[in-house]
Amino acid sequence: MTAKPAAAAARATVYGYPRQGRDRELKKAVEGYWKGRVTADALRETAAGLRRSNWQALADAGIHEVPTGDFSYYDHVLDTTVMVGAIPERHRAAVEADATDGYFAMARGTQEVAPLEMTKWFDTNYHYLVPELGPDTVFTADSAKQVAELKEALVQGLTARPVLVGPLTYLLLAKPAPGVPADFEPLTLLDRLLPVYAEVLADLRAAGAEWVQLDEPALVQDRTPAELSAAARVYRELGSATDRPKLLVASYFGRLGEALTVLAKAPVEGLALDFTEAGAATPDDLAAVGGLPGKRLVAGVVNGRNIWINDYEKSLATLGTLLGLAGRVDVAASCSLLHVPLDATAERDIDPQILRWLAFARQKTAEIVTLARGLAQGTGAIAGELAANRADLASRAGSPITRDPAVRARAGAVTATDGRRSQPYAERSAAQRAHLGLPLLPTTTIGSFPQTTELRTARADLRAGRIGTTGYEERIKDEIREVVSFQEKAGLDVLVHGEPERNDMVQYFAERLTGYLATQHGWVQSYGTRYVRPPVLAGDISRPEPMTVRWTTYAQSLTDRPVKGMLTGPVTMLAWSFVRDDQPLGETARQVALALRDEVTDLEAAGTSVIQVDEPALRETLPLRAADHAGYLAWATEAFRLTTSGVRPDTQIHTHMCYAEFGDIVQAIDDLDADVISLEAARSHMQVARELAGHGYPREAGPGVYDIHSPRVPSAEEAAALLRTGLEAIPAERLWVNPDCGLKTRGWPETRASLENLVAAAREIRAELAAGA
Repeated sequence: MTAKPAAAAARATVYGYPRQGRDRELKKAVEGYWKGRVTADALRETAAGLRRSNWQALADAGIHEVPTGDFSYYDHVLDTTVMVGAIPERHRAAVEADATDGYFAMARGTQEVAPLEMTKWFDTNYHYLVPELGPDTVFTADSAKQVAELKEALVQGLTARPVLVGPLTYLLLAKPAPGVPADFEPLTLLDRLLPVYAEVLADLRAAGAEWVQLDEPALVQDRTPAELSAAARVYRELGSATDRPKLLVASYFGRLGEALTVLAKAPVEGLALDFTEAGAATPDDLAAVGGLPGKRLVAGVVNGRNIWINDYEKSLATLGTLLGLAGRVDVAASCSLLHVPLDATAERDIDPQILRWLAFARQKTAEIVTLARGLAQGTGAIAGELAANRADLASRAGSPITRDPAVRARAGAVTATDGRRSQPYAERSAAQRAHLGLPLLPTTTIGSFPQTTELRTARADLRAGRIGTTGYEERIKDEIREVVSFQEKAGLDVLVHGEPERNDMVQYFAERLTGYLATQHGWVQSYGTRYVRPPVLAGDISRPEPMTVRWTTYAQSLTDRPVKGMLTGPVTMLAWSFVRDDQPLGETARQVALALRDEVTDLEAAGTSVIQVDEPALRETLPLRAADHAGYLAWATEAFRLTTSGVRPDTQIHTHMCYAEFGDIVQAIDDLDADVISLEAARSHMQVARELAGHGYPREAGPGVYDIHSPRVPSAEEAAALLRTGLEAIPAERLWVNPDCGLKTRGWPETRASLENLVAAAREIRAELAAGA
């Protein structure tokens, strides 16, 4: 392929960059601040240093225009809430007393005040803080952060483009504040919000911004005519303002559909579109709306959400087609690089041949620069890079790592019967009640207990050879004994072993399955200071040997109460990994399900009567367009049933989901055919219980009464109040009592107190029910 040089030299840019630093310096500084070991000035200096380092690295790599404003101590949507002055009333005093402490109070809560609700950012594993709005909300502009960070970049001599969450997406992500009727539509506040955005844009222009990017990913979802009309109005009004920078409206995670026509006609100077994902934008989409004559198109042709190298020839072909459809075409990743790790060259334990297939944020930056150079100067200017890219792609395609004939044969032999339990739920439920003998409102936890410094040190010592396997395993046994003993004393009914041996709920299993690769430094932000290392799913999946049986059966030997076996489900194993892109997701899910089915069978054979298969990512991975839901949910629910359907009727199958919007997948939850589901519900005030009831969900459920993502300890009275709300929707004989999620991020003192209060609340409600019987 030979590409002609672009008429106007293409520029390279990105929408955002990983925030944490090479050694997660931001996490350490923020958590040190929370604990009083780091001053506010030191925290700000660490943050400023990371921003300077990121921008300089981007500029040195050849990025022509660096993003500002994407850096955050906790979450960029929370930063937007501060920018527009939408501080919840319960947090105003804290924010006015100390802006930094008030900011973290909104994110994490305090003992006295609950935090903002947290949920998933579209179909990613990033969590944002949900804005709380109501008819009395008054917006006020506070552009201090955005202006200050722009000026920092300009002082470095860089061309910078501030990045903001767009006003339409901000309102569409918001929810009615507590006490506001549930049918309140935040979009009705648009008239109040637009002048605030206009003021922020004017401030940024005065500070030196030539361009400002407004992110509107909500427009890649199904939108009503009224919402599309609102989008047209937003950019007609902002675009018509005289005191503003040039506007680049960005969408990602999918195609704009009808919204593309709206934005193409809007009086803005540029659009940024995602051209990478299946179902994302295509050159034909732009041609259909008459292109973008005279406007800037930023073409996201490098995948910002996965870690496989770019196919240069394919991307250049797309870019070449786009040249005739816009005034100028620049090159970018499909979305912020926040969603990928920082640097693949830091990985020392991955086979160098495989490492050639991987591109983290720094490698993706180099890909963007290479493509921009090829587009601007012609393919002859990047002939060496093209040849190396072809060789790397061929190496992956031909590698035996990617294909295992035995795994493919087994997956191909699966029948519909393999995904069905042997008896219907009503019969299973009776058998399980007789077998387990649990009380009304049984209490349990989700699985993990605090991952202490001592546990992390023991794992590090094992990796470094400072302790042997025997010493490490004795430490794990000590921790399991402590966890089981505490649960018995606290009065929990169904226990867990606490998962002290697990580094992460996906990585632990990935390290024990064929086809997965584990990274040592591939950290990605999930929320706040919570970072995960998603494994890389590179080839066909199988389970060489049992993964959890030993520790679960050891815990069961310590108690007469049932101990849950704990597994991560097939959809979550995909969603929280960097999944292979060379076959349909449903095929990969079936392989993972069969490997997990072997583990479920072995757990049951070892005497485990309760087995939990977590699927928190089931909703997260739901496609953004309704037309694509049915196909996804068909293979996703089949994979869960394939994992769990080989057990006896009296073995109780649990699942767990958290921090997502469940209302639109209740039928899919039903289709899982799990005996019990536990769900996040504390921050959303038992909303999911009402959604289950509205659907007529027939099985047992545990909507959470303890928000584990906040350091505050809920009182027994607070937990009891939530249980009473839950009982309005779910009958007592089908209601479980549990936290929202696992406890690995919490400390032991708050965990002990919170679970003791949870058990006390269950006992109080049992007594009330007995008295009223």
